[in-house]
Amino acid sequence: MITASQLRAARALLGIDQKTLAAMAGVSLPTIQRMEASDGNVRGIIDTLTKVAEALDKAGIELIGDNASSTAGGRGVRLKDPASPPGKPL
Repeated sequence: MITASQLRAARALLGIDQKTLAAMAGVSLPTIQRMEASDGNVRGIIDTLTKVAEALDKAGIELIGDNASSTAGGRGVRLKDPASPPGKPL
């Protein structure tokens, strides 16, 4: 699963806008907009989610799931506890 926050963060790391990601993935701009507006996990057609994930992977983004380790090199960011709201003590 990919979350809306991961999708926005991935774009930020790449320095691209929604239109560019849509073109990279071969999906429409409104599709990316809907995905990023999702609450929590992105919902959508599996084929569309796969296209977006593959486009991000080709661009150098590693999507890391909850409690998964990253075996790739490079820089990145990760939430310590995705269940805790920002600004609240853990």
